[in-house]
Amino acid sequence: MGERCAKRRGLSIAIGTERALRRANRYAARLLLSALLSAIPMNIEKNKVVTFHYTVFEADGSQVETSQGRDPLHILQGAGNIIPGLEKALEGKAAGDRVDVTVEPAEAYGERSDALLQRVPKKRFGDARLSPGQTLMVQTQQGPRPLTVVKVGMSVVDVDLNHPMAGKTLRFEVDIQDVRDASEEEIAHGHAHGPGGHDH
Repeated sequence: MGERCAKRRGLSIAIGTERALRRANRYAARLLLSALLSAIPMNIEKNKVVTFHYTVFEADGSQVETSQGRDPLHILQGAGNIIPGLEKALEGKAAGDRVDVTVEPAEAYGERSDALLQRVPKKRFGDARLSPGQTLMVQTQQGPRPLTVVKVGMSVVDVDLNHPMAGKTLRFEVDIQDVRDASEEEIAHGHAHGPGGHDH
């Protein structure tokens, strides 16, 4: 009788040990899978927030703008936060990648249009001091838009509503710093939040 009880206890211990080992193995496997997945770079695709530094050059090689030396830019991929040509060039890339792309006007700020050269009453600018070459931001039905003062008359002002970079082929050097999933709020708002993005 005692021998049988001892055998049962031994069997129970063996079964319990085996179950514990299986649980431990499953847990270890989950940890390993998690580690492997976290080591896989996240590629840029729609609804990813992308953090990057950029430098823009005109076709002649002259530098237009750079983010180096200040905070990088944060954008929501697929939301039209940046020009189409650059957004397409970022697709599929990952953190650590460097992108060098030349973008034609049609995929950048568009071609220049004479229809966007307009004459408006000077009183619309209130007491603002205007001078040729001055750039202002104005609100339009399509959102904020840069406006360049061409000529200032006594009662009217000639303005150019073309983007300053319209009609230009541009080259972008981009260093991708980070790629992450966008939050539901960022997707709903259509832009990235936080430093380098939008604050609410």
